Amino acid sequence: MSDLNQRLPWRVRIKQVIQATRGINIADPNLSKMMAAAYQTASGKSVTPDSAMQLSTVWACIRLIAETAATLPLITYRRGANNARSAATDHPLYALLHDSPSADYTAVEFWEFVLVCLGLWGNAYAEKEFIGKRLVALTPLRCDLMNVERNRDGERIYRYSDPRGQRVLRENEVFHVRGFGTGGLVGLSPISFARQSMGTATAAEEHAGKMFANGFRPSLILKMSQILTAPQRKDLRENIIEPLSGSMNAGGVFLAEAGMDPVPVGMNPDDAQFLETRQFHVEELCRWFRVPPFMIGHTQKSTSWGTGLEQQMIGFLTFSLRPYLKRVEQAISRSLIPPAERGGIFAEFSVEGLLRTDSAARATFYQIMVSNGIYTRNEVRAFENMPPLPGGDALTVQAQNVPIGQQTTTSQNGGLPLDDNQDGAP
Repeated sequence: MSDLNQRLPWRVRIKQVIQATRGINIADPNLSKMMAAAYQTASGKSVTPDSAMQLSTVWACIRLIAETAATLPLITYRRGANNARSAATDHPLYALLHDSPSADYTAVEFWEFVLVCLGLWGNAYAEKEFIGKRLVALTPLRCDLMNVERNRDGERIYRYSDPRGQRVLRENEVFHVRGFGTGGLVGLSPISFARQSMGTATAAEEHAGKMFANGFRPSLILKMSQILTAPQRKDLRENIIEPLSGSMNAGGVFLAEAGMDPVPVGMNPDDAQFLETRQFHVEELCRWFRVPPFMIGHTQKSTSWGTGLEQQMIGFLTFSLRPYLKRVEQAISRSLIPPAERGGIFAEFSVEGLLRTDSAARATFYQIMVSNGIYTRNEVRAFENMPPLPGGDALTVQAQNVPIGQQTTTSQNGGLPLDDNQDGAP
């Protein structure tokens, strides 16, 4: 049977697809695409999004990116004169993106869905719900049930197969975020291109599980000084070999008798660099998702992203998160904001929270920004979730570096500036 499976690996793929797509019409033209989702690898392991997420490294990378990006506030801004911006809280899109894209999802849950889909499939889809011409909701759509093509007019057509039957959605009815790709109809799937690395990592994890199941120790050859009869072999297996096998019996006492000489066979896992191989898989999979290994708990090697939490967060934000955030922001501008409003309305993630370090460093940063007239005091208080103060909206600068004789002093009795000829006496 094993030889047959090796000659016909598609049997395994069909079984996985059937389990993952129950309720799908077998006549669905999208079924061939779903069958291709079970990618075969040289290691003999089929890689699917579900099996990939069973690898702790893939789970940690996807979760880190999705949760971090989803918890950033997504603000809809209105662009004013001199490129000034202000939160467009009165715009219908503000509450949709910031609070709840639909009745079933909070903003965090919805954007987690989008980021997970980008990390696994390279695409994220949501159906736009309208009341009249007003956009009122975004309903997530499963990536594995979506097929994208173009009609004769060059317009994108989205064929979605759900338990209710196949539906055809037009381009203006779907919010589509494309991941890294070549500019085609869809983004490239990281799982499909990383399948060899993930298949090898899966095989290594299964090998580790089997070693633990056998007590995580090498096998033995029992050398005997005589030829055993069939009943003796059966008795040896039932009463000595089997009771001492398995992780539950590790560390037991073995009694050698009648010239029995146990000889270990195989290499120690450390000698075979088995642990080093598993550590390499962590770094290899992190490379696919552009996540520094230390951010998912792999601290075998020091980071080259600088020392200190702030420098590490800047590196993670710049090289890992920013491409995802910009793709979402530009997809919102293209798909959710009417062309007539794109010059004045835009959406942007607020990333300042990721750059906040310890209290001393934050206080120094605020002091520099306020003393140079970049932030007002009320803006700083807003960053710290504190109420505004009267008169705190004015930009101020320190004037200690003005030429001598031009400084302004203030009298103690009236609070009025004194000219150069007064000495401040009453």
